[in-house]
Amino acid sequence: QVQLLESGGGLVQAGGSLRLSCAASGRTFSNYAMGWFRQAPGKEREFVTAITWTGDRIYYADFVKGRFTISRDNAKNTVYLQMNSLKPEDTAIYYCAVGFQSRVYTVRDYDYWGQGTQVTVSS
Repeated sequence: QVQLLESGGGLVQAGGSLRLSCAASGRTFSNYAMGWFRQAPGKEREFVTAITWTGDRIYYADFVKGRFTISRDNAKNTVYLQMNSLKPEDTAIYYCAVGFQSRVYTVRDYDYWGQGTQVTVSS
């Protein structure tokens, strides 16, 4: 079994920054993609960004390009999400996920999920 633990969420003013972390633990595995999704109240969970095992391919949703940066440290089984220039519409619960598929954009492409961390951006 795999456990994912997100941290780093909180309350920030518009224009501010936060850095989320997600640490994976449990069974030993490799060659997996890690992604971040978010879910706002009353909305479906949506793709934010993902990174492949080697980091050679990174994917971003259009609404975060230029503001968010994903990175990973495989030695620590950890993925990071640096969020800059935050907007009130970025308010959501942010989830990290691990997937072994070649696809990364949908919820179904991932096998394990964290519990989520709340990000609130005030105007």
